[in-house]
Amino acid sequence: MWKWLHPYAKPETQYYLCERLIPFAAALSLILLAVATVWGLAFAPADYQQGNSFRIMYVHVPSAIWSMGIYASMAVAAAVGLIWQIKQAHLAVIAMAPVGTVLTFLSLVTGAVWGKPMWGTWWVWDARLTASLILFFLYLGVLALYSAFQQRSTGMKAAAVLCVVGVINLPIIHFSVEWWNTLHQGASITKFEKPSIATPMLIPLILSIFGFMALSLWLSLVRYRNALLREDMKRPWVNALVK
Repeated sequence: MWKWLHPYAKPETQYYLCERLIPFAAALSLILLAVATVWGLAFAPADYQQGNSFRIMYVHVPSAIWSMGIYASMAVAAAVGLIWQIKQAHLAVIAMAPVGTVLTFLSLVTGAVWGKPMWGTWWVWDARLTASLILFFLYLGVLALYSAFQQRSTGMKAAAVLCVVGVINLPIIHFSVEWWNTLHQGASITKFEKPSIATPMLIPLILSIFGFMALSLWLSLVRYRNALLREDMKRPWVNALVK
């Protein structure tokens, strides 16, 4: 198995792999998000309690899920980079960080817009909201540490350490509705035996979740590909690309 994976450790191999995956991820994300948006906004029935204001969940829920998913991926990459001293793993962390930052910010903003008509306020300091805000600051901290040192390798390692330490916040976000009294409702779509959401609303939500996943992958691959080029700017394989 390791012999099979060994060629993929080369930066040039990873670059060409990104080139192949980027169009697929882009097309998949655009198709899924287009279908989910049209279905969710035009065809899904209004909620009997929330009316049409519930439709913001087609942005809020996927962005919240993948804000945590990207951070978990960053933590894995950071651990690999710290343990095995693989430079590309650190590059992957920095490539994903801005994407996760935007998704976390989007989840906070859409949550506030959704919360105003439902709770009567833009913001409350409940467990999940507070932990999500901490996640946003963790993303900013990773980006800040990466840029804070003259030696980029030092910044990468410092950002990786924060990323690994900060992963403890993810289970707090996920289980906060079970551990404490919060305004957020419990699980709706993960109860596969009997979801708490009607099927005509659930299907576009699932499509939107996978659409955001593909979008996150697309943007992260583009950033990672560019990071590989910058890192190996003087290597022969990069020079061969521009000839």
